[in-house]
Amino acid sequence: MAKFEVLGRCSPFWFVLLLCFAFMMGPGAQGWSKEGHIMTCRIAQGLLGSEALEAIQNLLPLNVNGDLSALCTWPDQIRHWHKYRWTSPLHFIDTPDDECTFNYQRDCHDPHGVEDMCVAGAVQNFTSQLVHYREGSADRRYNMTEALLFLSHFMGDIHQPMHVGFTSDEGGNTINLRWFRHKSNLHHVWDREIVLTALSDYYEKDMDLLQKDIEGNFTDLQGIWSSDVSSWEHCDDILSCVTKWAVESINIACKWGYKGVDPGTTLADDYFDSSMPIVMKRIAQGGVRLAMILNRVFGDTDEGFAIAT
Repeated sequence: MAKFEVLGRCSPFWFVLLLCFAFMMGPGAQGWSKEGHIMTCRIAQGLLGSEALEAIQNLLPLNVNGDLSALCTWPDQIRHWHKYRWTSPLHFIDTPDDECTFNYQRDCHDPHGVEDMCVAGAVQNFTSQLVHYREGSADRRYNMTEALLFLSHFMGDIHQPMHVGFTSDEGGNTINLRWFRHKSNLHHVWDREIVLTALSDYYEKDMDLLQKDIEGNFTDLQGIWSSDVSSWEHCDDILSCVTKWAVESINIACKWGYKGVDPGTTLADDYFDSSMPIVMKRIAQGGVRLAMILNRVFGDTDEGFAIAT
């Protein structure tokens, strides 16, 4: 697997300035909505062991007080900056139209054909970089803080079904439609509209209440996903795992995202009711699996997985 590097030897002072400037510029094009990425990272952080928590606190800038979710949207905010423009293809995967399949060798590349430049390749790469932190490597090629932020963000993106969509419509971005009464597109519906509608209709716009419901579905003994967590966490080989997660997303995109949707259509209650539980489950899976990776690369454990480092 080709290894792409991150920002390099940036001092903590300059890194904090970059983060602050990113927030001043406001959000750019996003994967999950801001809310989706925040919940993914909060769910993950709540499942971390003490070693992983300590590593994250050491890597995050002091101004976020150890809160990983505060920076989970950072890769979206800087993706169009000249210095980070190379990261733009890492947020998604374009697959052949209507085939509803993902093949790593066929599909994981940027528009110029550079291999591994997709969200599945990014998760592999930044995981392999973070392994050097646990090993105490003197290898200074990698900025571990940025690797942590990119990994955390891309674990959200790979679980957003329309980020593994069809090539010709750019994952639904060019399928213009109406979401209830306002204009949108299919990609944005899955990025944000479903989450915002759920928050407005059921949670008094309180993201903490929504997150509590999502977590309860896999932490409570009677939770509808409580028996699924062990299978979500199973990962022996990181390449096989990112492939599995991408396949899950394109399957959902085909079965639930694209199905019955034509340009100009209006999506409303029926579409929302069928898609909302899927979005919530994908946020949960992203958080559980991000925690699994961070616990393995940072934790004091012999449990690991095959990975190119």
